[in-house]
Amino acid sequence: MKSEDKAMFVGDGWYVAAWSDEVEQHVPFGRRLCGQPLVLFRESDGRVAALYDSCCHRGAPLTEGRVVGKGLQCGYHGLVFAADGKCVEIPGQKLIPAKVRVRSYPVIEKNQLIWVWMGDPSRADVSAIFDYPFHNDPKWPHRHAVTHVNSEYLLLVDNLMDLSHLAFVHPTNVGGAAGPIINAEMDVQQTPRGVTVKRWMPQCPPPPTYRKSVALPDCVDRWQEFEYLAPSAVLQWNGAVPAGRGARDPTKRDGGFSFRLLHCISPETESSCHYFWSAAHSHRADEPAATQILLDEVSSAMQEDKRIVELQFNRLRDTGDSWLMDIRSDAARVAMRRVLDGVMRASGPVAAGPV
Repeated sequence: MKSEDKAMFVGDGWYVAAWSDEVEQHVPFGRRLCGQPLVLFRESDGRVAALYDSCCHRGAPLTEGRVVGKGLQCGYHGLVFAADGKCVEIPGQKLIPAKVRVRSYPVIEKNQLIWVWMGDPSRADVSAIFDYPFHNDPKWPHRHAVTHVNSEYLLLVDNLMDLSHLAFVHPTNVGGAAGPIINAEMDVQQTPRGVTVKRWMPQCPPPPTYRKSVALPDCVDRWQEFEYLAPSAVLQWNGAVPAGRGARDPTKRDGGFSFRLLHCISPETESSCHYFWSAAHSHRADEPAATQILLDEVSSAMQEDKRIVELQFNRLRDTGDSWLMDIRSDAARVAMRRVLDGVMRASGPVAAGPV
């Protein structure tokens, strides 16, 4: 896909719409996904519903309404809509025609994330939502956040698939010395759902974030393992242990420094996105201060990514990307784009509009 072309969204896909703690009981919550304005609310039993954020009476945003016993009440003329989008109450009118309704979207809440299916509801496949137990595991305390980025969402996915940028964008936190990052051994494998990448950096100094978090020797073996799952999620496991412990084997990575990052990037519009991320760690798991250190360090890195990607996006809007060249470190990014192209071809469109 070229930067100057119309942005393409995968309709038949799950996107993170919010963290669970963003959608409170009794309070409508608005967020735009794939160009569509959505309103999320919790029913009386706590389940989350998602509707197109516009009343079918006079078009007022439903986010300006309130949650009542039967559903979501429009704040303009009081029509009430249930979780399936059907109008269940019209003030002063007993007959409710079947056409009085708004579009509803399938919703799944899992592992502290609220997922919305943006395509044909009959094609929504719950099994496509991956498991992420680290949000519920006390052995992996975590913090999470959402960052708004003024860029096409795929540029952020590109950023995550080419970690050589850590040497230049994040040298003072999660990156560290440039040499080991640039020359990392790399294994890229395409999977039915995406791409897996393993990067290995033996006998190198630990990055600043690692040193702030735990005592490490001056020479460590580092690993970065991550998986892309279409259309826009990346699961990442990073860490380091003293050199020579055999940390290529995932069962020999106890001790040292180890943390997991979850990246879920949901397109807002063709030129903006919501970047949902979490950081979980296994070192000093019973110390809240360790969690705060990691959050501060990762937050700093996320802001650095936001800045460079927004600058990149603005420049590519001027020039397009047909003239760009690939280098060795693009192997994972190229594989990701290949997978996504196939997913896009097989996908139906985004379910757009109020009905």
